Amino acid sequence: QALSQEGEAGRNKINQITHWLMVPMAGLAGYGQIVLLRHEGVLTSTAALPTAAMVLAIVAGTVFLVWLGELITEYGIGNGISIIIFGGIVAGLPEMIGQGFLAKEQFGGLAAYVLIALVTIVVIVIFTEAHRRIPVQYAKSIFRGGRMYKQSGSTHIPLRVNTAGMIPLIFAMSIVIFPGMIASYFANPAGADPNFANTIVNLFSPNADLPMGLFYWGFYFLLVVGFAFFYTFVIFQQQDLPGTLQRQGGFIPGIRPGRHTADYLNQVIRRITWGGALFLAAVAIIPFLAREITNVQVIQL
Repeated sequence: QALSQEGEAGRNKINQITHWLMVPMAGLAGYGQIVLLRHEGVLTSTAALPTAAMVLAIVAGTVFLVWLGELITEYGIGNGISIIIFGGIVAGLPEMIGQGFLAKEQFGGLAAYVLIALVTIVVIVIFTEAHRRIPVQYAKSIFRGGRMYKQSGSTHIPLRVNTAGMIPLIFAMSIVIFPGMIASYFANPAGADPNFANTIVNLFSPNADLPMGLFYWGFYFLLVVGFAFFYTFVIFQQQDLPGTLQRQGGFIPGIRPGRHTADYLNQVIRRITWGGALFLAAVAIIPFLAREITNVQVIQL
């Protein structure tokens, strides 16, 4: 928070720290993927040199994508990382359409699935644009002809219902799949007697049937709600809206500047974030609900 208040220099420092932390995390995640592929029998080589080459290739690819995302953001096209993620989703659409043809025997379920997908898109757009307007008034003094005149103006602060965007979904997904990924390294192969690791893998599997599937999706739901509040308040604290209003001579009608304004804005943020958090959590479990309602198993939203 202290760095973020140092202006451009502080933001550059935060970006530098983030970039340095990205390299070891990418290497760790890459090695974990290699171990998983070996466990599944996809990779057979266990030599140090090929393993190091694969990890370096994954790290280099990660660094390239981060650089490309920042370049997209810098040119004003949009949020670069989000656009790259969106590109990956669009690239999977042909496969999804092919899976839809596989489910053409379940025409009623497939139609319901498409309807759920369209309604989900509409609701996402509505909640993304939804915001609460906080009225703000500014008073300033100007001098003309040796006299002082008071001028006032009014505007508003748009507080978004979904301030965190889709970041809580990414955080929650990373945590909810982590136990199953680690347990898969120690699980017995198919055909052998299952051990405790197999139980963990089944418990944290998104494809688990009811009632076991309720644990995974319920845990995912709660994590999304928690991360939505956490990320929203982190962003709100970094913006320091009460301090900015006070420095610029602005105030919310009926609210005293300073601590009272901070308490009021915190209360408003807390209330509207409930709507955004529950909306994100509902989006997170839409694939599970769609699968159970339509009984279409071959397509995932």
